Amino acid sequence: MTAIRRGRRADAAHTPIQQLPWHQPQLTLEPSRILSDDQIEAIHRQSMKVLEDIGMDVLLPEARDILQKAGARVSGERVRIGRDIIDEALKTPPSEFTFHARNPAHNVQIGGKWITFAPVGGPPNCSDLDRGRRPGTLEDAGNFVKLSQFFNTVHTAGGASVDALDLDASVRHLHITANKMRYSDKVPFIYSTGRARLFDGLEIIRIARGVSQEQLLREPSAYTVINTNSPLKLDTPMAMGIIEMARLNQVCVVTPFTLAGAMAPVTIIGALVEQNAEALAGLALSQLTNPGAPFVYGGFTSNVDMKSGAPAFGTPEYMKACIIGGQLARRYKLPYRTSNTNAANSVDAQAAYESVFSLWGAIMGGGNVIQHAAGWMEGGLVASYEKFALDIDLLQMVQEYLKPMIVDDDAMAFSAIQEVGPGGHFFGAQHTLERYSTAFYQPLISDWRNFPSWQAAGSPTAEKKANALWKQALAEYSEPYMDPAIAEEIVAFVARRVEEGGEKTDF
Repeated sequence: MTAIRRGRRADAAHTPIQQLPWHQPQLTLEPSRILSDDQIEAIHRQSMKVLEDIGMDVLLPEARDILQKAGARVSGERVRIGRDIIDEALKTPPSEFTFHARNPAHNVQIGGKWITFAPVGGPPNCSDLDRGRRPGTLEDAGNFVKLSQFFNTVHTAGGASVDALDLDASVRHLHITANKMRYSDKVPFIYSTGRARLFDGLEIIRIARGVSQEQLLREPSAYTVINTNSPLKLDTPMAMGIIEMARLNQVCVVTPFTLAGAMAPVTIIGALVEQNAEALAGLALSQLTNPGAPFVYGGFTSNVDMKSGAPAFGTPEYMKACIIGGQLARRYKLPYRTSNTNAANSVDAQAAYESVFSLWGAIMGGGNVIQHAAGWMEGGLVASYEKFALDIDLLQMVQEYLKPMIVDDDAMAFSAIQEVGPGGHFFGAQHTLERYSTAFYQPLISDWRNFPSWQAAGSPTAEKKANALWKQALAEYSEPYMDPAIAEEIVAFVARRVEEGGEKTDF
């Protein structure tokens, strides 16, 4: 807390952060296409063949029973799913739906051309310039929620942007979810590693929204990410997550983790066949449980470094996979999740260009939910404060790029061209003077001063400016209002569940 108080005094003389207003962007361009319709159909057919002939190992007996009753062939843990089951499952999920936040002003639309930016989620470690790389704590997790709340271009409170390793795993989810609802009024993530964690998270969200169980069931108010155990396995907690999120009409994002050359074939197309089969198997389980439950098709196919075996992100292969994954999701009329990723170990040029590459693939692939949009480092092992700030600038630039162009007499500026005439300049033109302060995007990190001016200012690097930006954002952050009675009810619920031991099962 001392560091934050020092930050408040130091930032007092600074100009408040001039960020873009809250806005959910849409893809105003046609999404990119790498493959033809025939080629997409070929991947679909091969995915069906994988599900029918090879099948998935489904470890949860309840999930196997649900699939078997629909006609799937079950032998031990192996489940072979016919294309007729997939065809029926594709008829029921919504292609677009409203995701409800604690503050209705922060509701978001999922699907169609809508884009939702979600912060980094899941790393066990965090880093910043001042304290270096270290295990995450509850304080760090809370700080990332505050940053996600403060910056308007982030649309969700996210999951555990960094895990709180200073808390026992049995109760960690309770404190992280409670802090999320306290520090943010945007749409939240919940854990799905075990039924108790999921139910705990949903109850905290229900209390925070001040709604009945019935209203919560009508209004999707939480999302979770289900990662299949690639290749071709659905483990017990993930299957539980799909079933319970479907039963409760909440948002399930099924995302195979298909790294070409490791957990998937070495060819990107082969990896996408596997991704598609695993995602559609999750869809079948979801829709058989509750037809019409909100479902998001997740893509996370990338490659590995064949020299070391380490995951690689922000690669040309990742970009291609993002775009083709979007083509598959649109073929199925499903909302599409993808990610802003990189494999860099420091907030440097590699981190920036890999993020730009992956972010562009995600946007032009038609991504509706962009996970890890801010703060992801080291292939997902680290949540970086500086990278979070740097990504905010990238996301704002994307948001500004997607604004529709206005072509009218005013924009075409004939009067200005007439006023200046041949050989003049437009700095002093009336048209310029009326618009100069809002004409162009003003970056948060980029430094456009000439070299002498930049040098005189102390030669600030992008990383140092990002360090100052996140500190200033935390200093300017203001906790959103919550009814004191609701806040007390959440505290009491968490205290009771901690006393009961939380979720003892650790998968």
